[in-house]
Amino acid sequence: MATGSADQELWERLRVGDHFALGELFDRYADDVRAFAFRRTASWSAADDVVQATFLSTWRRFRRDPPGPLTGATARGWLLIVAGNECRTLARTANRLRGLVDRLPRPAPHDDHAPDVARRLDDERQMSAIRRAVAKLPRHERETLELVVWSGLTVAEAADALGVPVGTVKARLHRTRQRFPDLLTRVALTEELS
Repeated sequence: MATGSADQELWERLRVGDHFALGELFDRYADDVRAFAFRRTASWSAADDVVQATFLSTWRRFRRDPPGPLTGATARGWLLIVAGNECRTLARTANRLRGLVDRLPRPAPHDDHAPDVARRLDDERQMSAIRRAVAKLPRHERETLELVVWSGLTVAEAADALGVPVGTVKARLHRTRQRFPDLLTRVALTEELS
């Protein structure tokens, strides 16, 4: 079957709502539409967007108000006209966005952020050492420390969250406080020596 007569058949199927016909037109002409759009936009990404928009617009047009019979030998020309419209729409949208960005006030100059970055890196390094020390604690003591000392829960709230009596939380905190400085010192010394 020649492409022209095959396109005529697909066109008529599309006119009666056969979405598979659009898929066949897509398979047949998506590369042509992409190449056309690339030459218009100089961007493969934009060309891919135009391909999607072209076939989506085509489907919507056929669903809303189907065009008459295909007058050309193939649907290629009709699809390229739709693609050209989509390229113009894409360019108008980009121009509006650039205009909007140009009208935005310029951001105020920022102070040097290097001291903040250095502080954050120091914080992370110190917290890593603390995490390594805390990881040596038994899990139940580590959870208690994280809830009460780091997250600020009361002893009663931590007991409730952990499902244990208040006395258990107090005992865990006591043991943790006794062990924690020793662990932290050993981690810090190990880092300095290595």
